[in-house]
Formats: sequence, C-alpha cells, structure tokens
Amino acid sequence: MNRYLYFMVKIPDKVNNFIGGKYCAPASKKYLKNINPATGEVLASIAASDARDVENAVVCAKKAFPEWCKTTPENRFLILNKLAGLIEEHNDELALIETMDNGKPLWLSKRVDIPRAAANFKFFATGIMHFSQDSHAMANAINYTLRQPLGVVGCISPWNLPLYLFTWKIAPALVAGNCVIAKPSEVTPITASILGELSVKAGLPPGVLNILHGTGKNCGEAIVSHPEIKAISFTGSTRAGKEISAIAAPMFKKISLELGGKNPNIIFADCDWEKMMKVTLQSSFSNQGQICLCGSRILVEDSIYKKFKKEFVARTKLLTVGDPINDKSMQGAIVSEVHFNKILGAIETAKKEGGKILCGGKMVKMKGRCKNGYFIEPTVIEGLGPQCKSNLEEIFGPVVTLQSFRNESEALRLANYSEYGLSATLWTQDINCAQRMATALQAGIVWVNCWLLRDLRTPFGGVKNSGTGREGGWEALRFFTEAKNVCVDFS
Repeated sequence: MNRYLYFMVKIPDKVNNFIGGKYCAPASKKYLKNINPATGEVLASIAASDARDVENAVVCAKKAFPEWCKTTPENRFLILNKLAGLIEEHNDELALIETMDNGKPLWLSKRVDIPRAAANFKFFATGIMHFSQDSHAMANAINYTLRQPLGVVGCISPWNLPLYLFTWKIAPALVAGNCVIAKPSEVTPITASILGELSVKAGLPPGVLNILHGTGKNCGEAIVSHPEIKAISFTGSTRAGKEISAIAAPMFKKISLELGGKNPNIIFADCDWEKMMKVTLQSSFSNQGQICLCGSRILVEDSIYKKFKKEFVARTKLLTVGDPINDKSMQGAIVSEVHFNKILGAIETAKKEGGKILCGGKMVKMKGRCKNGYFIEPTVIEGLGPQCKSNLEEIFGPVVTLQSFRNESEALRLANYSEYGLSATLWTQDINCAQRMATALQAGIVWVNCWLLRDLRTPFGGVKNSGTGREGGWEALRFFTEAKNVCVDFS
C-alpha cells in the first residue's frame, strides 16, 4: 500500500445528491454519518434524501429524456466508453475510497471492484452497438420489433460491492436510452457519488444520470413508489425485495430483484483436490463472506470429509485479518457495526443449535488505527443439520457450515433444502454427475469446478427467494426497453 496515496485522497465533508448534472444539498438539509468500518471514524456526512429530492430528480430526468433517447447507439457508446476510461484512470484513488468506505482489503478493490465497474460500462457500451431487433416475414406482410427505452428508471444497489454493482445496473439502463434515478447504499455511497463528477467529464448530458443518497425507508421507497419511474432494478435483501414488490407490482412497474443466497458448495471425492481447496477458501471468505454468491454451506462426500475438514480449517486459520490498507491482510473489516453485531449473533445462534466451532467465531480486537474497527475471524462450523437456522438463513459474513453426504441423491437433497436459489458450486471430474446435478439443482447459476467465473454476456439471477428476473447481457438490455411489434401489410 502506498501510504502517501492514503493520506492524499480527499473525501468531501458532505456527500450531496447529484441531480441535473450538479451536486446539491438534500431538501431536508439533514445528513447521515458515514463510518469507516476499519477504524470506526466518521468518513463523511451523507445526504438524507426524501420524496422531495426524488421529485426534483424525476423532473430533471424527464426533461433530459426526449433528447437522450434519440441519441444514436454510437454516441452513447462514445460517452460511456469514455466514462469507463475515466474510472480506469482513477483506479487507485477509487479503490482506496472503496476500501475506506466498505472495509474490504485494498488489493481486492484494486484488482476486482474498480476494474469491474469500468468493465461494466465497456461491456454495455459495446453491447448496444450489437443489440439486434427481430423481424418475422409473412406471406404478404412483415413484422418487426422495436426495442424502445422505458423513460425514467430506478436503480438501487447494495453495500457489499458498491461501485461494481452500482455500475452493473446503471450502465445497461443508460445505453438503452433511459434516464436514471440511482441510489447507492447509504452505508457505502462515496464512489457512486464520485461517478457523477466523472459522468460530466465523459460528456453525459445533465439529468440523464441522477444519484440520490439516503435510507431505504425515506429515499428508496420514494423512488420505488414514484409514478413516473417506470422500472426498478434492485439488489439487496430478500426482506427489502418483498417490500419493493408490494409497492411496485400494483403499479405495474417492471421489476428486477437480485436478492439473497444460501449457496451450496458440493464437493465429491473425485474432485481436483488442490484447485477445489484453493477456490473453496475463496468462495467461503472473499470480501469477508459479504458476496451474495459465496458458498456458505459446504457439502462434502463422506469418504473425504475428515481430510477436507482438517485441511480446510488449517488453511482458514492462516487467513490474515487486518488493516484493509495492508497488502498482507486477506480479510478486512465487516461493513458496519450493525452487520458486525448481526454476524456475531448468528454465530451465537449456531452454538445454541449445537454447532461446533472448528475455528474462528470471535471478534478480532485490532491495535493502532483499527482499534475501533469491526473485524471477525473467519469461522467454520460443523454439526448442524439442514433444518437449523445457520443453514437456512443468510448470514452474509465470514461464516460457513460443513455437512457430509453419502451419495449424489443426498447431496442434491441437502443442496436444495433452502428457500434460496441463487448459485451452487460443484466439484467433480464425472461429467455425467455434473450434468445431472446441474440440471436438478434449484439455482440460477451453477459453477462446475470453478467459482465466480463470470462472462458478462450470460444471464445472472436466482430462483425461489433469491429474486426475479435476470441481469447481464441481452437480458439487461431487454429489461430496460419495451418491445413494440410493428406489422406492415404490403399486399
């Protein structure tokens, strides 16, 4: 870590809304505290927006829409590709701010989060140039389909991958010709706020992208319920997803919900052992387990269970928990005090259910600048059945459980014993077994002998309580457009 850079990064005292191409104070004149989770210190004050700010943003977005929707795909490509370049140009600064805001290791922000934010804009900017529209010939007529932007849309993103997931939503919405009202999580809002400034430099017209800050109750709900906002793309908790559906569905809005996960990691005896062990460690504890795709339920075939447990626990104990700006830290801080307490509470619940803590399970008390930070040891628990809360409810932290299975049928039963269905990971060299399992698993994404290997062209999303709709590739561009069929009779 370049400590000189750490002290040179400037975060504004007040993070204001970005509306109509300018930063402005919230109508309430009230602000929320934004905390650095590694130190417990206040980073900045965040605008506490409400329905008045949403209305202001909608007015600006509606004013901008007629011209923006008529811009050519080539022009949208140029602007958003330039924005991607600006993100890359400021990679180190944005990564450091992301780490200060979120608590994740700096090396992770630099290698994954910020590069992926730039990649999102590049991908969809290029994609709109190839977004084809269908035609169907009849004997004496032809039908063709127009894909037209919806108008003003709402994008609400979470705190675990702040700029990464924020751009994953707004990029396809913008390239499709919509104007966007976007709300990042109030827990990690700073890089999203900086994106407003970069969008101006890239040449995005005023009002096309509007960024509001505030709580889900006061700001998010106002976005969801506004009658002029035609679609809602949301990533977050299943609880919040239900509340959004209750508001948006009666208004007949388009809704895309990417919600929670309780993902199984299924390990058969014939796996590539070294690769499996290395990747399973990553899929368990990356970003302190605060990724919706983490494999929090590890299912291991009986014949290798003891061997797996011994080695996995030993490797988990070697994961260094420390100051996120230290390159040697493998685990950073938990994102907030509220979530820190939730995770510790879930570990206590596991103990009460009869779970055995094989390693971890405690808070980590740091020294120096991180003495007041929120750190938890990577935790491995065994002895809990599929019906226990620890295997049913999303913990979203550095906590995994171990269960064993005897055969393919039992592995499938355990894997599907969940109200969630976001992703699953399979480890086997038997292609027939992999195909049978992948077909029968109740999940929107199945990885075989890998994890988090992403092609941005593929559909992303879950089943059951993990959400509705799909993001990524053409799925995202279809979501942010309305199909109109035109039939021409030339008889």
